[in-house]
Amino acid sequence: MKKEAKCIFCARLKSEAGLLLTGLEGHICAQCVEQAHQMIHEEFHQKKEVLSQDFSGLKSPRELKDFLDQYIIAQDEAKKILSVAVYNHYKRLSHYLSDKEEEVELEKSNVLIIGPTGTGKTLLARSISRFLQVPFTIVDATILTEAGYVGEDVESILTRLLQAADYNVAAAERGIVFIDEIDKIARKSDNPSITRDVSGEGVQQALLKILEGSIVSVPPQGGRKHPDQKMISIDTRNILFIAGGAFDGLERIINNRLNLSAIGYQNTLRSVVEQEEILQYVSPTDIRAFGLIPELIGRLPVISHMHSLDEKALHRIMTEPKNALIKQYKRLFEMDNISLEVTDKAIDKIVKKALIIGLGARGLRGICEKIFSDFMFNIQKTQNLLKIDEIIVEDQLNRKEKSTGYKKAS
Repeated sequence: MKKEAKCIFCARLKSEAGLLLTGLEGHICAQCVEQAHQMIHEEFHQKKEVLSQDFSGLKSPRELKDFLDQYIIAQDEAKKILSVAVYNHYKRLSHYLSDKEEEVELEKSNVLIIGPTGTGKTLLARSISRFLQVPFTIVDATILTEAGYVGEDVESILTRLLQAADYNVAAAERGIVFIDEIDKIARKSDNPSITRDVSGEGVQQALLKILEGSIVSVPPQGGRKHPDQKMISIDTRNILFIAGGAFDGLERIINNRLNLSAIGYQNTLRSVVEQEEILQYVSPTDIRAFGLIPELIGRLPVISHMHSLDEKALHRIMTEPKNALIKQYKRLFEMDNISLEVTDKAIDKIVKKALIIGLGARGLRGICEKIFSDFMFNIQKTQNLLKIDEIIVEDQLNRKEKSTGYKKAS
């Protein structure tokens, strides 16, 4: 007796299912075909909806820059370039997978931001994350190594983006990634070595396919890849990458290229170009000489720089932004019913001390902690009004320097 055919999915016999589609290895019923079609249609529709949602009220680059002005002082050029890059990223997503076929395919433009420490590169990225409607993550390039070595694989960048998107792959594929400390993966030396540069050029090579746009297999929980581990595929074509780094020593490379050395007669060009603003003349050639490979530089076509912060900018940082240090300390003391008042001369004293330290805006918080720590420790004994003037600032700093001083060895 001939065995009756059945569906390999639901195991219904032909007498029960009616129509069976015959394949090489078995049969499938019409109900299973219809159910599979519905699932594929819903998945495609959901992905398309995620990619195109919430872009009707798209903010202009000027509106985005106005938002960044509330948190970041100066750095107008960097804010303009980043605002345009994010705005174009939104526009690309709004047209991606649209019903009409576009004659022109829109490509993304990844961004590289160069600037000294404490000028606001990371703060710029964090401020953008407050504004964005897409998943956003900040990763540190210093922990990345080649696959198989101690550290994290390059794919861990996408794992963190996936986590920021609550494991929604479609949402992660329209996200933005800020890679901090990109200069720390520069090629260590041009000379051949018997040891592998596993955290330098090797990481740069691994980043190429992710930055350009490809389908990458990502471990959902991070960590190393294992043969038996379930992977998630992420398409990086619509992920915007923003890289930032201090590039310490890049100024010397630019000086040499522009022939701004101090040897011989005074160079008239040198008197025009302020050394603090030498980064505005940076070119891909200088970045290549620093240690980034040409293939990586080509995948970061938009290059911007952050200006060094002068005394006036640091004074504004102390008082004007929404997250200004003086506003933060005032709020902390208000919680204990204490009114804090800091005079302008005291702020000037703090700013001058920060300029001497040379850590930019990051140095301001360290100085403020030295000044306010004793007052916070004796918070119950402090009166309702706490006025900080330049004399108190100087006394507190001198006391801290004496307590942390050392004697030279005889």
